[in-house]
Amino acid sequence: MIHEVKNQKFKYITDNSNEAGENTAFVKTAQNGAYEKEAQKSGCKTLISVHECFEILGINPDLKIIGITGTNGKTTTAAAIYSMLLDLGKNAALQGTRGCFINDKCVDEKSLTTPSILHTLINMQKASQQQCSYFVMEASSHAIVQKRIEGLKFALKIFTNISQDHLDFHKSMSEYINAKSSFFSDDSSKLINKDDENIRYNLKNALTYGIEKPSTYQITAYALRGGIEMAVQYANKTHAFSSALQGKFNLYNLLAAISAVHILEKAPFEEINEALANFAGVSGRMEIVNSNPLVIVDFAHTPDGMEKVLEAMRENELVVVFGAGGDRDRLKRPLMGKIAQKYAKRLYITSDNPRSENAEDIIEDIACGMDKGLNIYKIADRKEAVIEALKSLQPKEVLMILGKGDEAYQEISGVKRPYSDKEVVQTFLKVKIDKI
Repeated sequence: MIHEVKNQKFKYITDNSNEAGENTAFVKTAQNGAYEKEAQKSGCKTLISVHECFEILGINPDLKIIGITGTNGKTTTAAAIYSMLLDLGKNAALQGTRGCFINDKCVDEKSLTTPSILHTLINMQKASQQQCSYFVMEASSHAIVQKRIEGLKFALKIFTNISQDHLDFHKSMSEYINAKSSFFSDDSSKLINKDDENIRYNLKNALTYGIEKPSTYQITAYALRGGIEMAVQYANKTHAFSSALQGKFNLYNLLAAISAVHILEKAPFEEINEALANFAGVSGRMEIVNSNPLVIVDFAHTPDGMEKVLEAMRENELVVVFGAGGDRDRLKRPLMGKIAQKYAKRLYITSDNPRSENAEDIIEDIACGMDKGLNIYKIADRKEAVIEALKSLQPKEVLMILGKGDEAYQEISGVKRPYSDKEVVQTFLKVKIDKI
């Protein structure tokens, strides 16, 4: 991307060699270093490092960067930290799957979970211009391996969990675990989920949180009916917290967020609890899009993510619509099918983002993990699958639509086409009500 700067030697900076010219400095990164000569051939006379960008862009050297990584929970944990910091009167920015937000305003639309380092630095420039003290960001395993976070000094690194995902990129679970673990190998301040045994980390400056194992921040009691109630022990004192969010997986997400805010701000736990109560969750994450009938949309797209979401609703009669992404880890597809069948009364297997793959082939991969049954329906068209599931709903049944969350598109054959699970549900139910 190209970005205008105030500099006597050049007018723009870019990390794209094709955009580099006489008035543009080329930001040499771990990703684009091989294109240095191409940038010079384009007339670029100035090469700068990521480190130099901090001063050129006027990024506040005291800006505290919080990085969160893990298979699941990154988005909710990051959003909860950001929300609580704002409620505690701090200026803060949030960058992740949903885009970039500064002091409750969206300043950058959705892109990669962790964009290029220059993209991130430009968002940090905007945060600095808005006098932000904190920059909360999601760090994907791809970004860690590809060094899209190079040059960033983190005030706190947070680990949520590891389960199977992205094996199309990492090739094996051990490689995936190595990627995540490398983020926590230095002396930075760290907050680690003690209950997840997969992660490896440098013990120096590491604090922990958990439920099952003794931790710095440990839940000693909790209740999950109608929301979340928990007792958190820290330094031999217990503090009460409550939230309207649902599920044990959110118990972990919120515990991580509470712990992080306490580490960063040293705020009284009573004030943190008040801030937590104002956090309503993230769009597309266990989002209730209709109450009667109850319809919930969630982003869960891994075996572990599906298990946690469905387990949280296990006391209900569940109807589930889901698929799996194309051109991604095929090994997780039958596992997702097996988990869905474990919890659901009725299943609609459909497309997710098939990308270059055939949706019917993906559906069959999912079905391989399932026992053949009368209550399994295969419908490749996602909109049609959602509508058929809505039509089938009986009293007391709950519809769970998984995989895409708040995504507003479906990627088919390289084209992103407008599509929203939430809009399909609300449009269908409104038409149905209008006809009554």
